[in-house]
Amino acid sequence: MTTTPSLPLPLQEGGDDAALFREAIGVVTPLAEQNRISPPKTVTQARVRLPDPDHQIADTLSDYHHDNSPEEYLSNGLSRLTLRKLRRSAVQDSLDLHGHTIDAARMLLQQFLFNATQHQLRCVLVIHGKGMNSPDGYAVLRALARNWLTQHPQVLAFCAAPPESGGGGAVLILLKIRP
Repeated sequence: MTTTPSLPLPLQEGGDDAALFREAIGVVTPLAEQNRISPPKTVTQARVRLPDPDHQIADTLSDYHHDNSPEEYLSNGLSRLTLRKLRRSAVQDSLDLHGHTIDAARMLLQQFLFNATQHQLRCVLVIHGKGMNSPDGYAVLRALARNWLTQHPQVLAFCAAPPESGGGGAVLILLKIRP
């Protein structure tokens, strides 16, 4: 003798579904108020990476530069629209390289970019000057700073700063944010 599995009964036309449900589950006793647990509210805090105090930043930027340093830079795969947005971005931190030697300026720039990426800053400003006080009128730090920025792995783009932030004597930099 074969038995067929029991199938749920189809709802009857005009039947009361709520009454059928109550009949199926039987008597229900609600929980007391003190036994209820409300889900905890999660507070999300921003992750800030604190650099290791013993961390040494490798000096990987080359001082070799071409006679014409780029006025703006855009890494591969980014749209020109990125530069337009960068020009309108709010500066989150800045560094002034005036009066520093080439070696000191390179190390300061690397430390500044490292700290900015550790604090997940997106748009920073570096003031390198226009070279008006240099002996030959040639802006050495301007050319070198822009050359260093094209070499740095965390720099996505840079362009000349607006006139109120330094104009041709400064650059706005768009940085990668580490996950």
